Amino acid sequence: MSDTITAAAVRTGLFIGGEERFTEETLTVADPAKPGVIVGEAASASPDDVAEAVASAKAAYSSWSSLTAPERAAIMAEAIQGIADERDEDAAILSQENGKVRFEAWVDALVFELRWNLALQLADEVDAGKVLEPAPGIPVTTEVAYKPLGVTTIIVPFNWPIAILGASLPHALLAGNTAIVKPPPSAPLATTRVVQRVAAKLPPGVLNVVTGRDENMSLLISNTDIAKVCFTGSVGGGKKMMEMASRSLTRVTLELGGNDAAVFAEDAILDDTHLDRLFAAIYDTTGQICMNAKRVYVHRSRLDELVAGLEERLRRTVLGYGLDEGTTMGPLHQPAQKAFVEDLIREAKDSGADVREFGELPGGDLEGGNFVRPALVIDPDPSLRVVTMEQFGPVIPIIPFDDEEQAIAAANNTWGGLCGSVWTASPETAKRIGERLVCGYVWVNDHGATRLDLRAPFGGMKQSGFGREQGIEGVRAFQDTHSIATIDPEALAAMAH
Repeated sequence: MSDTITAAAVRTGLFIGGEERFTEETLTVADPAKPGVIVGEAASASPDDVAEAVASAKAAYSSWSSLTAPERAAIMAEAIQGIADERDEDAAILSQENGKVRFEAWVDALVFELRWNLALQLADEVDAGKVLEPAPGIPVTTEVAYKPLGVTTIIVPFNWPIAILGASLPHALLAGNTAIVKPPPSAPLATTRVVQRVAAKLPPGVLNVVTGRDENMSLLISNTDIAKVCFTGSVGGGKKMMEMASRSLTRVTLELGGNDAAVFAEDAILDDTHLDRLFAAIYDTTGQICMNAKRVYVHRSRLDELVAGLEERLRRTVLGYGLDEGTTMGPLHQPAQKAFVEDLIREAKDSGADVREFGELPGGDLEGGNFVRPALVIDPDPSLRVVTMEQFGPVIPIIPFDDEEQAIAAANNTWGGLCGSVWTASPETAKRIGERLVCGYVWVNDHGATRLDLRAPFGGMKQSGFGREQGIEGVRAFQDTHSIATIDPEALAAMAH
């Protein structure tokens, strides 16, 4: 992979109607690991810029939607060609603006390409409708087809922005919609670079990129020409999206946070392979992944064994700069999140819970960065916020249970329902528990983003959101049904007699 990118060289613009444009006002992008260091700057759109992006997407919609799905897929396949040529550079920039280790940033960009190409494999299904033949009392033949919605807005978060974009953007375009992408304001650089390279190979206006301050972005949701908003972020952000979209009855797909439970049965396999999987499921991206394990429920007879396995791995944690060789965990993205996670840990300690912290905070030019020592909270009171809230950081409660019913009830007793996992040597136990977990996606003997089937529908239940991304279900989320009923003379005559 390439060397570190010079911070001062990173500058991105808007991309509207097939053209890049820069703005007088810019977003300053800070390095979360190095206080006072600026990674680069992104264009900051005005409300007029946003309105132009919507108008551009609207103007491109008619010709783009008139193509067949296989025709669009062919154009999209050409647009993604060569996307990997600058992946090392994209990853280095993303690591600096996000904070996560370089390899995770590299995978972030890779997953976008994988999801894009998987979506294109659905081209033959996109336009596949059905015919309802006449039936007793219904003298019509009805053709049911799928139609695109129009202009769509896709808003992605800071943690895995490029990969997350791949779960919805190609599906929206393949369905016949045009799109405006809004990267996260705190980490917009790498995402903008990737999307712009693809957009430049599509017809002008089909794909646009707008960066800027949130207060200037309301038209991406409330403009009556926006047919759909796909938002990935916090529960609070999702509620705000719904409120704003309600004014124009704009449709929304919301993929929000989670408080995912991992349930370890009495016969769970706790060898190195499974413990490595669990460790990654908890601590990847410094715990800042919506589908990370956030609570671990383990049969009391296996508690000490599981804790010892995690401790062994936590002792090898190296907190540091994401681009430095040997770093295994970077900083949290925002100072506010660092303060929140530290408060959760402090509250757990004050309650008398067994809190174990690992690793050393880095010094030098990293001193004062958003680093938090990874921690385990053993057998906490279930009312503590480290149990009831999404930590989005490197701390997790380990909670023992005595019987299966108790574990299932505790796992489901939460506000969210994004993902969950069951760890057991028994397929019967896995099915029995897995079917009762109230969440959108369940793993068996694994957990986390790296194990997600990129072909399967993904989304949450309860306050983790609604709607689905990926797969043909992800395409249908950007379509509506369209029915044409034609009177059948023979069926009508039969009714008359």
